[in-house]
Amino acid sequence: MSATTSSSPGPAIGRANIVTGLFTMAAFMVYGFILIYLRDFAPDKEQWIAESLDGDHFEARLAHVHGNLFALLNITFGFLMLKLPVRGMLGLWASRLILAGLLMPLGILAEVYLGLPPILVIIGGLSILAGTVVLGWAIARDRSTIG
Repeated sequence: MSATTSSSPGPAIGRANIVTGLFTMAAFMVYGFILIYLRDFAPDKEQWIAESLDGDHFEARLAHVHGNLFALLNITFGFLMLKLPVRGMLGLWASRLILAGLLMPLGILAEVYLGLPPILVIIGGLSILAGTVVLGWAIARDRSTIG
């Protein structure tokens, strides 16, 4: 059995963060292109620009920025988890919490387009914060990962 198909979560911790981060970044890049179209080329662009400092348009831009930021954090933290390497339950929890952080930008989009309450934003924000702390703790506990 190869290391990538092993039932041990050790070597694979971080890989899901990198893959998910890359696809999430691509999706929010496309969303950014849509926002550029709405601001610069859409027939009602003047109205969109006039409303862009508050309300739904502002929230849409927040989703775009946070989506790309959290995607980049997933890629970066996933790379760290693979290279250091972070293992065991702390690493697994860090990976999952950091992935769950993507609920924040998705929650912002759900608020804007579906009118949902901000619960996903709160869960995602707390998750990525907790995941960052858990990852730091996992790295700090394993003295062999830091030269």
